[in-house]
Amino acid sequence: MGLYIIAAILLLPLIEIAMFIWVGGLIGVFPTILLTVITALAGTVMLRQQGLSLLMRMQTELDAGRTPGNEVMQGAMIVLASILLLIPGFVTDAIGLLLFIPPVREALARFIIARSNVVIVDGGGGMRRPDDGVVDLDEGDWSEKNSGTGGGSGQPKLSPWQDGSDNAKS
Repeated sequence: MGLYIIAAILLLPLIEIAMFIWVGGLIGVFPTILLTVITALAGTVMLRQQGLSLLMRMQTELDAGRTPGNEVMQGAMIVLASILLLIPGFVTDAIGLLLFIPPVREALARFIIARSNVVIVDGGGGMRRPDDGVVDLDEGDWSEKNSGTGGGSGQPKLSPWQDGSDNAKS
């Protein structure tokens, strides 16, 4: 898989240069540059339009208590499509425009999800077992030195549940 990524990184600029030369030969230099600028502007407009719509769908899923997994995947592909449209080149523009088409995004999302191992982790609730013996304290909840309230024995106070004596434990 890593070899394919390296090959794409090396070949994509060469393919884009070849496409610029070919399109520039067909329609001229200034129309080619203008077409590149127009696709970049179209990418920003489409990102704004579809991105806002997607954020509203994600909020609806969250309000209903469901995990917005599909919407997150759609959002990632919309961002990727926008980046591809902002990169100068006709091949990246074509791929970016394809990613803005909802049925293409749906099909690609199903393809990726079918070949991935996705684990959804709850937001921290239920992560620890109650019997693991861990007490979670903030720095302000305890101190190492006895502040005079630990029974006057002069020993360091190690936790708020110990009063400094050997037999006081709760």
